[in-house]
Amino acid sequence: MLITNRSTRFARYTQAPRRAALGFAVAAAVVLAGCASVKPQGPSTSNAATAVTAQTTRAYHGRFAVQYVDQNGAQRNAYGNFAWQETGDTVSLQLRNPLGQTLAIVTSSPASASLELPNRQPLTADNVSTLMQNALGFALPVEGLRYWLQPSPAPTSKAQTEQDPQQPSRLKEIRQDGWTIDYVAYADAPATGVKRVNLSRDEPPLAIKLVLDQ
Repeated sequence: MLITNRSTRFARYTQAPRRAALGFAVAAAVVLAGCASVKPQGPSTSNAATAVTAQTTRAYHGRFAVQYVDQNGAQRNAYGNFAWQETGDTVSLQLRNPLGQTLAIVTSSPASASLELPNRQPLTADNVSTLMQNALGFALPVEGLRYWLQPSPAPTSKAQTEQDPQQPSRLKEIRQDGWTIDYVAYADAPATGVKRVNLSRDEPPLAIKLVLDQ
């Protein structure tokens, strides 16, 4: 397993926001300078048919922690806040460092994707995985997250699901497209939806922790 002592590691991000922000910026700069030829890893469903209608609108805000391995085989960490806006088939994802400064803005639709970095020209590609991998060193599974955050398996591929034995109406785990999605906590009533979710895959190694604000 890529992440050990997950809860301890994740808690540290609130104790060292400046170090985390600097680490993310350095990692992004190194990748931008040297990995233009990196190919996207893992399956992408950017061009697949989707069950989300044009009228669907969703928004999520919260915190993220990412642990990944860069092109040189070194383990890297990124922490911060995120804002997710989904309208129909289009997703806009803004990543900020713990101090609130924008790190990247990603826009994904079935036809194309773009990524904006501070003080740089926008980058474009036909899928979001390519852009994030080349620019940031890791790629969040944006297309899968559209469904996993609901929570529900994506309709574009086969999935295995496990219900929460304590509350069978809730999902405990989804395994899909090489990802394991663990639902750690749900919001307390009267709020609804996912509160904490961990995502991980083995190849290439990538682990993501999300805490959603209600």
